[in-house]
Amino acid sequence: MLRIGIDLGGTKIEGIVLRGATEVVARQRIATPGGDYPATVAAVARLVAVLERQVGAQRLPVGIGHPGAISPFTGLIKNANSTCLNDRPLQADLEAALGRGVRMANDADCLALSEAQDDGAAAGAACVFAVILGTGVGGGIVIDGKLRAGPNAIAGEWGHNPLPWPRRDWNEVPGPLGWDGRLGAIEDWLSGPALARDHREVSGAILTGEQIVAAANAGDGASLATLARHQDRLARALASVINVLDPDVIVLGGGLSRIARLYDSVPQLWGRWVFSDRVVTRLVAAKHGDSSGVRGAAWLSPG
Repeated sequence: MLRIGIDLGGTKIEGIVLRGATEVVARQRIATPGGDYPATVAAVARLVAVLERQVGAQRLPVGIGHPGAISPFTGLIKNANSTCLNDRPLQADLEAALGRGVRMANDADCLALSEAQDDGAAAGAACVFAVILGTGVGGGIVIDGKLRAGPNAIAGEWGHNPLPWPRRDWNEVPGPLGWDGRLGAIEDWLSGPALARDHREVSGAILTGEQIVAAANAGDGASLATLARHQDRLARALASVINVLDPDVIVLGGGLSRIARLYDSVPQLWGRWVFSDRVVTRLVAAKHGDSSGVRGAAWLSPG
């Protein structure tokens, strides 16, 4: 009844051993070797070995959440903002390093799967859209308890759509240049680095996202204005999702999901753009916080 979940992020790799449905019996976090693909594969293999030693087991089933997606046509990673992973046979290399098969899914898919469980923030919902607002911006979809990947393995990838209803008074046209060479994508307005960049460009102050939130909570006008722009952009971006998918619940994860004011302000704003007379979609924080994705990764593997 033991299984391992690995969350392969841009700055950290987290691993857990899950017993049964919900009991975490071991946990480790290590830094991600930045920009080094062979070192990243080796780090995941070492982390799995450490976890197995901690629980006195071997060859446990492993599920891995990762940036981007595995192309169903080539088997290579695509669309990862951790660009050293792109065009690499990550699953095949990890299976070789671990000496066993692994199950893999996009990190936002793992968040969605975790929060759709009976102990998650979206328990009982028929349709869940889960959002990662962090170094990048991703999304995952769970319908009737099952992940939706799609024939192109890109279901939920809203972060690479253009920011809808752009505002010229906020200089949103054409928008910032993203890592993928496109202008004005949602990710490049709503990620953590994007929040810091927007604040710097408008106010001239160099602050992290966490510092901007703290300053806003202390009444700083420039920081309050930055968060107001962020809330408006998030409302527009999620309204476009509601117009297409009409989910019961939208779950926010990632570092920026800790901005408490989002859960009141964004639903108050998104009705301007949702094509309905009333919007009953709920916006909630991931119940399992930063560790929700690794829980979902563990759920990928039978245990």
